[in-house]
Amino acid sequence: MMLDLLGAIVLVAGTVFLLLGGLGLYRMPDTFNRIQAGTKTTTLGTLLTLAGVALLEPAWTLKLLLIGLFLLFTNPLSSQVLARSAHRTRVAQTHEVQVDRLADDTGETA
Repeated sequence: MMLDLLGAIVLVAGTVFLLLGGLGLYRMPDTFNRIQAGTKTTTLGTLLTLAGVALLEPAWTLKLLLIGLFLLFTNPLSSQVLARSAHRTRVAQTHEVQVDRLADDTGETA
C-alpha cells in the first residue's frame, strides 16, 4: 500500500516535470533555450515517470532501468547535436546573447 502511494507521487511528479517542459518550450525566447528546457525537463520527467512505474510494477524494474539508461545517454547527446546544427545554420539567437563560446572555439564568425 505504501509503495503504491509512493509510486503514484513519483509518477505525478514526473508528469508535472513533463508538463513544465512543454510550457518551457512555449515560453523560451529562442531555439537554444528551448532545446535546453526541453531536454532537461523531459529527462528528469521521464526518469521520474519510469521510477514511479517501477514502484507500482516491481516486475518491470529491469526493463525500466534499461530504458532509463538509454534515455540518460541519448537525450543529452541529441540535444547537443540539435544545438550545434542550429548554431551552424545560424539560427537566430535572442538579443540577450553577448558571448558565443562555440564560435570562439571553432573560429567561426558570429
